[in-house]
Amino acid sequence: MLVLTRKKSEMIRIGDNVVIKVISCGNGKVKIGIEAPNDVRVVRAELSPEPEAPMIPTQTLRDRVLARRHVAAAK
Repeated sequence: MLVLTRKKSEMIRIGDNVVIKVISCGNGKVKIGIEAPNDVRVVRAELSPEPEAPMIPTQTLRDRVLARRHVAAAK
């Protein structure tokens, strides 16, 4: 996991098409804005039906399936 520190109005770019901007901070909350193409699904993690297992480029299909089962069993 990459951890970054940003101040109000600073941005993070992911690839060529996704920009995350810090809108405001305070009272233990951070408000962010996300600019992404329509074909990129952006959803709060708690609304996602199943968390994605981390994808490691060298993982085999079997490894990814086992990782997803582990994540689902942890619920």
